[in-house]
Amino acid sequence: MGSRETHLPIGPLIAAIGGILLIVSLFLDWYDGLTGYTVFEFNDLLLTALALATFFGLASAMGVVRTPMRPGVLLAVGLLALIVVLSQVVNDPPAVAGPRGSDQATGIWLALGGAALMVAGAVLSTARIAISVEPRDGGRPTPTVTRTDEPPTVADDEPPTRRV
Repeated sequence: MGSRETHLPIGPLIAAIGGILLIVSLFLDWYDGLTGYTVFEFNDLLLTALALATFFGLASAMGVVRTPMRPGVLLAVGLLALIVVLSQVVNDPPAVAGPRGSDQATGIWLALGGAALMVAGAVLSTARIAISVEPRDGGRPTPTVTRTDEPPTVADDEPPTRRV
């Protein structure tokens, strides 16, 4: 019975978590009573597509899809999402612009955090850091953090003995 080791890349995982936050934020209020999907005509679809691209980046890094995604592409996706969200923080869209203006709600701040996580994950993906999980004899997985371009580390089964 051979041991099977699984690598979970940290950078694309963080970027995908940011993508999830970005999609969830579009369902929440960005402005008083208006969700991201309600207030935007095109930006909501663009942000959704960018968030879905991070899922493809995670699948690519895990080897689930055959087409590899370069880390630079993931960085461009994250930066574009961050620029779009920041532009909406600074400048209200036409649907809410007016003499009184509209207060920004929870969704826009969650989107900003999600886009920032997408960028942070893309930056970390260039370091190629991954969590390596390999089952022990007892069947419980043992997580160890390794660089994906180095051989995996193996935890000692016996504790060190003390010499007197």
